[in-house]
Amino acid sequence: MAGRGSRLRPHTLTVPKPLIPVAGKPIVHRLVSDIAKVLGEPIEEVAFILGDPAFFGEDVVEQLQLLAKEIGARVSIYRQDQPLGTGHAIMSAKPSLTGPAVIAYADTLIRADFDLDKNADSVIWVKQVQNPQAYGVVKLNGQNRITELVEKPQEFVSDLAVIGIYYFKDVSILRDELQYVLDNNIVHGGEYQINDGIKRMMANGKVFVTGEVKEWMDCGNKEITVDTNGKMLRFLEEDGEPLVASTVLKESSEIIAPCYIGENVVLKNATVGPYTSIGDGTIIENAIVKNSLIQSNTIIKNANLENAMVGNHVKYNGNFETISIGDYSVLE
Repeated sequence: MAGRGSRLRPHTLTVPKPLIPVAGKPIVHRLVSDIAKVLGEPIEEVAFILGDPAFFGEDVVEQLQLLAKEIGARVSIYRQDQPLGTGHAIMSAKPSLTGPAVIAYADTLIRADFDLDKNADSVIWVKQVQNPQAYGVVKLNGQNRITELVEKPQEFVSDLAVIGIYYFKDVSILRDELQYVLDNNIVHGGEYQINDGIKRMMANGKVFVTGEVKEWMDCGNKEITVDTNGKMLRFLEEDGEPLVASTVLKESSEIIAPCYIGENVVLKNATVGPYTSIGDGTIIENAIVKNSLIQSNTIIKNANLENAMVGNHVKYNGNFETISIGDYSVLE
């Protein structure tokens, strides 16, 4: 999670993208929890790869320590000092690359209930897509084993897109292959890629299979993140998870499910929902808010919002409908 999340600005100017709450919980928290469910066994360690300490500071580290503690794991924090690709990022955590491991990019959310094939050397998690030419995809043989990784194929190879989550029965094998990639300066666009390590493992006869997820939700930009928030709310409602805090103060207001509404939120003459998340301590007054993502300690007045994303500690008083406002902004 070392990237700066530039496509999601202004929201990532003050908060790293993996820590932006979606449906009331930071993206990386949901991802780690969902991976833990698929694995179905205790996790010993969670290693987080962060970027510049000036941005990913001690407050970020403390949040990640708490996340690991919640699932009974110890935490390791590593820094990628330069943005030199996925392979370089993984090797930043070299001391942790032993034994069975999952490697995941922290801006993705999933819904999955497949059984992980732990007899294979590796499982690459995939999702069936309608436009495979826009993704990296896997090529399978007659035994449904992965024989090749193809980036944005112009001719049909398969419709199973790689989503950025991998299981390795012994991740030290990937570590050694990536070390070869670094030592021999094997780069693409100036970056070291995980795929080059994987391809070397395949060439040495390691068995790769797929694990197909039901849902793959990105948080790459504002529109996609708002859409992902709505999807996640629907899933949580189906799971029967409580979404509205008991401390919400409603005055002449209506909540249309599914919505996540945090602690001590005040609704005055407001209609909220569906598919809306409201963070702790926010005030919504004389407003309609639907299909939107509003963070904590913000004031929304005299507004009719849809497909909006509003940060923390914002004051907004106006009649625009589709907005994207970062933390500590004031529009009155």
